[in-house]
Amino acid sequence: MRHRLFALSFVAVSALAPVASGAQTPRPLVPASREPRDPRAPLFVSVEWLSQHQHDGTLVVLHVGDKDAYATAHIPGARLASVADVSVGDRNGPGLSVEMPAADSLRARLATLGISDDSRVIVYYAKDQTYQATRILLTLAYAGLDAHASLLDGGMGAWTAAGHAVTAELPALRTGSLAPLAIHPFVVDAGWVASMRGRPGVALVDARDTAFYNGSRTGGSAAAPQRAGHIPGALSIPFSTLFDDALRIRPAADLARAFDAAGVKPGDVVVGYCHTGQQATALMTAARSLGHPVLLYDGSFQDWSGRSDLPVEVGPPGKAR
Repeated sequence: MRHRLFALSFVAVSALAPVASGAQTPRPLVPASREPRDPRAPLFVSVEWLSQHQHDGTLVVLHVGDKDAYATAHIPGARLASVADVSVGDRNGPGLSVEMPAADSLRARLATLGISDDSRVIVYYAKDQTYQATRILLTLAYAGLDAHASLLDGGMGAWTAAGHAVTAELPALRTGSLAPLAIHPFVVDAGWVASMRGRPGVALVDARDTAFYNGSRTGGSAAAPQRAGHIPGALSIPFSTLFDDALRIRPAADLARAFDAAGVKPGDVVVGYCHTGQQATALMTAARSLGHPVLLYDGSFQDWSGRSDLPVEVGPPGKAR
C-alpha cells in the first residue's frame, strides 16, 4: 500500500528536475525488486541467509568497524571497509566531510575492496556502526550495484547471537574487476533542496537526533560550528529510532507508523539529510524498505548551515503536512 504511489512521485520529481544545479539531473533511487521468499530482500539479508551462502564464489562481505577489533574477530572471509574507503571529503578542514567520489575514482575504490560486476556484496556493522554501514550500502547503489548489495540485518551481533563463528584469520586480498559504473544520480544539492521545499510528493526528512533538529544542541566543531535548528519544512525521523535494541532494523509495520507519524505520506519521495550525509543513509534504507523512492542531500546540514543565505528553523517537529 505505502509503495503503490511511488511511481507518481517519481514522475513528479522528474518533471521538476531541471531546477537541479548539479552536472547530472537527480533521479530518485527506487526500491529494488523483492525476492518472493523474503520480502525484505535484497535490501536486507538474515544471518541464516549469509550462513547458507558463505562459501559462494561471488560473495564479498564487508566488515564496518574498528580496525583493531576486526583483527581480533570478524565474520570469516569478511574484509575491513570504512566510509573513507568509498568517499572523498575534507576530514579536518572547513570543506564538506563526506561526499560521493567521481565515477572513475569510485570504481577503483570498489575494485580495491574485491568487488566485481558479478559480486554479491553483504555489508555488516561490527557493533553500533549502523549508519556507516548504510552509507557504504547506499554508495554501492550510487555505483549502480544496488541489486547485488545488501545489509546484514543485526550485524555481527546477530551473527554471533545465532551461534555462528567468528575468526581472526585475515582473508586473502583480491582486486575486483568492474566495468565503467552506471552512476545512479540520486544525490541532490542545496539549490535543489531549497527549490523543492514544500513541493507535494517530496518529503525532506532530517535524520539527526531530535536535540539537533529542534536546536537545543548544535553540530559541527569548535572550528566550524553549525547553526542551531533544521532546514525549514523538514520532517524529523531520528536514525537511531529505526533500529531495535539488538540493532536490527525495526519491522515494516513499526517503520511505517514512524514515517506516518512524522508526516511522510505514502508515495512521497524521501529526501534525507543529517549532519554530514551518513545518518541520513540509515533513514533512506528504511524508506527504501517501505517502498519510497529516495534522494540524498549529501552535503546535509554541514553544507546548509554554512550558507548564510539559506534559512534555518528552530523548534520541535511541526504537524504533518
